[in-house]
Amino acid sequence: MKQSDSYIRSVHRTGRIGSALAILWMLGIPTVMCGVYHMFPSVPDLLLFGSGLLAMYVPTAVSEVITCVPMLGSASYITFITGNISNLKLPCALNALEMADVEQNSDAGDAVATVAVAVSSIVTTVIVALGVLLLVPLQPVLESEPVRIAGNYILPALYGCLFLSQMTSKAGGTVIKGKIKAAILPGILVFVIHVFVTPVNRGLAILACIPLCMVCAWVLYRMGQIRVVHLEPNG
Repeated sequence: MKQSDSYIRSVHRTGRIGSALAILWMLGIPTVMCGVYHMFPSVPDLLLFGSGLLAMYVPTAVSEVITCVPMLGSASYITFITGNISNLKLPCALNALEMADVEQNSDAGDAVATVAVAVSSIVTTVIVALGVLLLVPLQPVLESEPVRIAGNYILPALYGCLFLSQMTSKAGGTVIKGKIKAAILPGILVFVIHVFVTPVNRGLAILACIPLCMVCAWVLYRMGQIRVVHLEPNG
């Protein structure tokens, strides 16, 4: 138990230091460049061009923190530092948790998710480096019609795999039967509003669906439509 507490404290300390250094690095480079070349933007320009980006990305960022941190645990630090959360790191972590047959938000799940995200970050870095080095030789292949057509299906395939992984009933030491029912009402509402009323920002939709899904899951659980079955340990 003491080793577990020591590990958790060490991970959070390292994660906070790494996050602070990453923020300083990302904000420091443009600040230094603006100072060296005397091209600091004015406050009205920042508000004009930044307000639209903030309105689009802040809800998405907030929703990702709320939804991903319980699943990723301490792996959230390296996940949010390296980015590509919804379309890369989260699917890798969830797939690793499923393959290892461990529960989310547990010590074992925390370790598995951390390793999965770290390996994903290393592989991504290697692929990006190879892509930069081989960009010119591979340009005819990358610009070919089959590759362009296949590229349009990368994100749908990733989100499809993520959706299918969430449809499974098994969750480590428990089986949650009927959990997909909790997403029916929020899914219908988002679809109707997005198609027939007004396009919905993804981040705002996620923020609205989180409490709605929780309420639906609680009501259905009380009605007996969603059941949690604890598996017997082997041996």
